Amino acid sequence: MTVPEGGPHGGGASHAPKPKRRFKATFWPTVVTIPMILILIGLGVWQLQRLHWKEDLVAERQSRSQGPAITVDQVPADMAAAEFLLVQVTGDFRHDQEFYLGARTREGRVGFNIVTPFVLEDGRTLLVNRGWVPQAKKTADTRPEGQVTGRQTIEGLVRQDGWKGVDFARPENLPGERFYYWVDLPVMFDDLGEVQAIDAFYLEAGPAANPGGLPKGGQTRINLRNDHLEYALTWFALAIALAIIYFLFHYRPSDETAGRE
Repeated sequence: MTVPEGGPHGGGASHAPKPKRRFKATFWPTVVTIPMILILIGLGVWQLQRLHWKEDLVAERQSRSQGPAITVDQVPADMAAAEFLLVQVTGDFRHDQEFYLGARTREGRVGFNIVTPFVLEDGRTLLVNRGWVPQAKKTADTRPEGQVTGRQTIEGLVRQDGWKGVDFARPENLPGERFYYWVDLPVMFDDLGEVQAIDAFYLEAGPAANPGGLPKGGQTRINLRNDHLEYALTWFALAIALAIIYFLFHYRPSDETAGRE
């Protein structure tokens, strides 16, 4: 009696055993992939550092801007310690000597910030960024209600002048047109003539409403955009994905890896 090849119970040919798999790294994929993974991890760590830096920066701005108001003479000489402190001043605006900062946007609309000389009770002059106006309300005669006269007490945040971006992208101001892309206190005070200038800083007015609604104060950016956690997770995810691809590429049946040795 002949027994079928499938054994005494029949059923056809037996299944061949699955080949064993093992991990065997190869030279060039390893040389390329490992540095790339380390770079991606490094970028993720850097973004986490940026995250903590941004959180500390926002917390510092919030603390300073929400503290009790100080006087002009209490502002520290060190601008790094003074910026965003809340200051209260009393004096008179010189609306006929306004400056314009552009282009400034608010809720998707392009306009200008209005910077006005403010003469303190002791005769010194301070520049105040009163806030935003739309393009159609640039000139003072289009918003007469907001040109408040007489003695005023206002609050604002200390700001340092100068261009805040990279030098090669710095636009040229147009002092002859009283138009500025960035605050340049020495040039602005030169335009005002003989005044007792407070030129170490200027103020950005708080959110208190002006008559007629313009200018709109409170334009200082306190809560900065902070996407660094998302960026960090993206870099880490790319590092993990690349590591998985690298592993799967080298985790092959033994006969294949033997042939690649």
